[in-house]
Amino acid sequence: MIEEKQITVRKQKIRRNHMKAKLIFFVVLTMLLILTALFARAVCPYDPYEQNLLIAQKPPCPEHLFGTDRYGRDMLSRVLVGSTTSIFSTLLLVAIITILGTGIGIACAWKGGIIDTVLMRISDLFLAFPGLVFALAVAGVLGGGVHNAIIALAVIGWPKFARLARGLTLTQKNAPYMMAAKLSGSSTPKLLLKHVLPNIAGPVLVTSVLDIGTMMMELAGLSFLGLGVKPPMAEWGSMINEGRNMLQTAPWMVLAPGAAIFVTVMIFNLLGDTLRDYMDPKQRNK
Repeated sequence: MIEEKQITVRKQKIRRNHMKAKLIFFVVLTMLLILTALFARAVCPYDPYEQNLLIAQKPPCPEHLFGTDRYGRDMLSRVLVGSTTSIFSTLLLVAIITILGTGIGIACAWKGGIIDTVLMRISDLFLAFPGLVFALAVAGVLGGGVHNAIIALAVIGWPKFARLARGLTLTQKNAPYMMAAKLSGSSTPKLLLKHVLPNIAGPVLVTSVLDIGTMMMELAGLSFLGLGVKPPMAEWGSMINEGRNMLQTAPWMVLAPGAAIFVTVMIFNLLGDTLRDYMDPKQRNK
């Protein structure tokens, strides 16, 4: 019996170490992506905005690994520079909807009453519409530009986090330790910062990481439809839009930014899945 228990503990430890190594691996990949986006200008082999019609639509070769576009601009350089806009715009968007949604959810759960009813009905209204369709309508009203695209997606992205934070906060609000903290004379800000936020931060963080891939796809979708960044600014969605008419004659113009989106979204999704498993007590004890 003791030996079986020792074997079970050993297996749990091995599984835990494996999960930790997997998490570190994806964190390193994510940091490499962010560093590449941060120093994209420094690692570009060519000026991403320099036009040379003599080499327009040149296929991939040793001089231009991803080929060139219709204006003779190096696709590798544009993909690298486009990562700055695509990745950091997405991270900013996810940060906005996470903070805004979590704040609204905590306020609704803590205050209750008319505030909870009104804000939750507003979130139901946003959730009733398909997200990207609603974002298209908002972006169309605001006009083009990456900032307006971020605002449009933020408008439809916060209800998910508000619902999550509200449910988690209600659970913590009615916990016995919270009752004891209230009786000890702790103020509301202290209760929220010391007890509520630390206990709901894990699920909210996992959800925000998992949402990065979705937001990146939707931001690229708005740019593809002409409601995101404006030319000649490099961004993966707009680059796919520029090359879609030449998909048969110059497929690298679409495949290069498309592959960049695919790899980036996959890395962030795998990071989110691994982080969720690592922070889940049920997974640890299996």
